[in-house]
Amino acid sequence: MPAFQELVFSGVQPTGNLHLGNYLGAIKRFVALQPQYETCLYCVVDLHAITVWQDPAELTNQIREVTAAFLAAGIDPARAIVFNQSQVPQHAELAWIFNCVARLGWLNRMTQFKEKAGKDRENASIGLYDYPVLMAADILAYRATHVPVGEDQKQHLELTRDIAQKFNNDFAGWIAAHGHGEAFFPLTEPLIGGPAARVMSLRDGTKKMSKSDPSDYSRINLTDDADAIAQKVRKAKTDAEPLPSEVDGLAGRPEADNLVGIFAALRDVAREDVLRDYGGAQFSAFKGALVDLAVEKLGPIGGEMKRLVADPAYIDRVLADGADRAEAIAAPNLAAVKDIVGFVRKR
Repeated sequence: MPAFQELVFSGVQPTGNLHLGNYLGAIKRFVALQPQYETCLYCVVDLHAITVWQDPAELTNQIREVTAAFLAAGIDPARAIVFNQSQVPQHAELAWIFNCVARLGWLNRMTQFKEKAGKDRENASIGLYDYPVLMAADILAYRATHVPVGEDQKQHLELTRDIAQKFNNDFAGWIAAHGHGEAFFPLTEPLIGGPAARVMSLRDGTKKMSKSDPSDYSRINLTDDADAIAQKVRKAKTDAEPLPSEVDGLAGRPEADNLVGIFAALRDVAREDVLRDYGGAQFSAFKGALVDLAVEKLGPIGGEMKRLVADPAYIDRVLADGADRAEAIAAPNLAAVKDIVGFVRKR
């Protein structure tokens, strides 16, 4: 595999309220990657959002809210490229080419479709089924070398690598003939998260924190004020035992493990460090410390989000500028793909 310029790509869906899991599992990591890589693209994946029905007015608001969350959390739109997917047509166009590279058996193995479609799979949209191919196009339109992913997206990244490998193999002769060497697409590497890459529900430590959970007490929304954060943390489900002093003591205690992981991620330390400070403590004391930490870290983000959302013209300018910069990368890549595949295109 030849060397590719390092480039990070990732995206967040504009569906429902953003919560602590979105922040710790994705957005906080996006901020940390900015100084580590020359080019980072952070996308509001609105094409993915419509794989299930979205109210159009609400979708518009949610695209702007996710963008506001990016900026409020510390993503610098002058340094990183912040845009919404639908403004860059190369995503959808490359997805069709990849539909003709990907195999039906690969998609049939995707577990997330089975989970999201449920028992009524015949009624699910084609887009929901084909979502992983569009995700591959999102990544490979920029020939991204690294993608920060959570556990639930690792299978989709494997599919992206399979599509890239098959394209490189199927068109090897034409890739070389057009001066691209041995491979046109990189085999994108995952960037696995830290201590709370997978944040669980505050009401059930065996379930992922989710926007769709009917109980608002299952999650901390990024727009929650200090009182709401405090109430939700204090009501979070726990067990009767004090916190252990060693990480092994969290085994079989999903709620305790979740709260310790959240504390560790908010403070940027390991679980071991948290338990060194709070091992043996009752949950009432630990929750008090977690409330203080969560309010300290999330309060300013929520306040800045509300300020930014009140200025939609500014957010739209950020997205338009980001889309222009993203397309400047994606357009030559797609043009090269068309030449490799054998299409006749305008010169």
